[in-house]
Amino acid sequence: MTNQDKTLDQIFDLFAVRIYVDTVKDCYAALGIIHEMYKPIPGRIKDYISMPKENMYQSLHTTLIGHSGIPFEIQIRTYDMHKTAEYGIAAHWKYKEASNGENPDMQEEEKLAWLRQILEWQQDMSDSQEFLQSIKGDLNLFSDQVYCFTPQGDVKTLPFGSTPVDFAYSIHSAVGNKMIGARVNGKLVNINYQIQNGDRVEIITSQNSNGPSMDWLKIVKSTQAKNKINQWFKHELREDNIVRGKEIFASYCKSHGLKASNLMKGEYMDEVMSKYGFTEWDAVYAAIGHGGLKEGQVVNKMQELYERDHAKHVSDDEILKDLDEKTRKSLKRKRSGGIVVRGVHDVSVRFSKCCAPLPGDEIVGFVTRGRGISIHRTDCVNVMGLTELERGRLIEAEWDKKVMKGGTDETYLAEINIYANNRSGLLVDISKIFTEAGLDIRSINSMASKQDVMTVTLGFEIHNTAELEGMINKLRRVDSVIDIERASG
Repeated sequence: MTNQDKTLDQIFDLFAVRIYVDTVKDCYAALGIIHEMYKPIPGRIKDYISMPKENMYQSLHTTLIGHSGIPFEIQIRTYDMHKTAEYGIAAHWKYKEASNGENPDMQEEEKLAWLRQILEWQQDMSDSQEFLQSIKGDLNLFSDQVYCFTPQGDVKTLPFGSTPVDFAYSIHSAVGNKMIGARVNGKLVNINYQIQNGDRVEIITSQNSNGPSMDWLKIVKSTQAKNKINQWFKHELREDNIVRGKEIFASYCKSHGLKASNLMKGEYMDEVMSKYGFTEWDAVYAAIGHGGLKEGQVVNKMQELYERDHAKHVSDDEILKDLDEKTRKSLKRKRSGGIVVRGVHDVSVRFSKCCAPLPGDEIVGFVTRGRGISIHRTDCVNVMGLTELERGRLIEAEWDKKVMKGGTDETYLAEINIYANNRSGLLVDISKIFTEAGLDIRSINSMASKQDVMTVTLGFEIHNTAELEGMINKLRRVDSVIDIERASG
């Protein structure tokens, strides 16, 4: 009811009967007998035998009105159809032989057509997340389908709301790429026309076509069409993407103080290409250029390999001595923030914004060159994601005992994420909690999702984790709040 946005009286299969028969002919015979006994509901008869679903599911579905006025559904299928429905497309493998010793007909091969289509998508996509989303969309059991015909009478199954563009790419990528128009039932239509059940669609192509438009991605519904359009742009704009990728790569290195010449070694490039499944370096640049690969992923991997080959075994004490002298002089003028680092009190510390540690949290220091020591929570994702080489720059840190006992009025920046159902007055109610506690909100940011769930990120000054936990407990009692968590990197 929730997924299909229907009320209880619109659910027709609360009561259902399934009938198994031996042959396809018996399926239709049984349907005729049932329709003599009960009155069918118009528009609720679905013939998935002559027009199977993409995953090869076959059955006759009909919804009837019972003698008491209660609707019920009947499914009619053969035993072989039932095995496919229950156990999937591999239920009848091609190894079995007919009773006369001959191989089974080509229907067994057709059962694997959908699986082959999935494998083709996988080969076309370099992004595993994109592939996963495509499969999830294609397997969505709540999506409706439309059945239309080619000029030769072949049936095409498309998602509900599909356009002639979807139809063209379902025939062949070359047809879609050269498409300039379409006729439906003999009449010219716009390319955003929504195909209806039973439509006869004819695609008009031209060798002078400039290819697909980016706007087509906004109107197509099928995963297949979206993938093929994206692949066309990746191929046609490859040179532009390579140039753009080189610029992005160089810019990232410059902004992070890295020498690109140190990273562009054959062995480093080979490892990156092997990791991301590329056979040439220009393909890496092209992937960065069209956004399929983040430049930071590539540069950080190459920098990690470079540092591995040029590693220096430096102790924590040597790293501390190597801190810029100017910074070391300023350490004595700065507060330690209630932090003790390996027993040294005159060290400049700064609290990382990514995880905002508070007295009571387990902490660790990270030695930076020229900027003192950055304090992180031990569960900060940035700390847990350090390379083995970078872990050599971690140093033990703990809170001063006076701070832990609450002997100071020093406050620390805390940051939390509040997840709540969006409603009018939500931010007012949250602000009221802080006003009553006498705490000032330093920063606030809110964003609503498509599901109308509001994420509110708050930054505020607080004394320790115990006080923070008390505030979180109060915020949890605000109407519509779903969950609250601390920022963790």
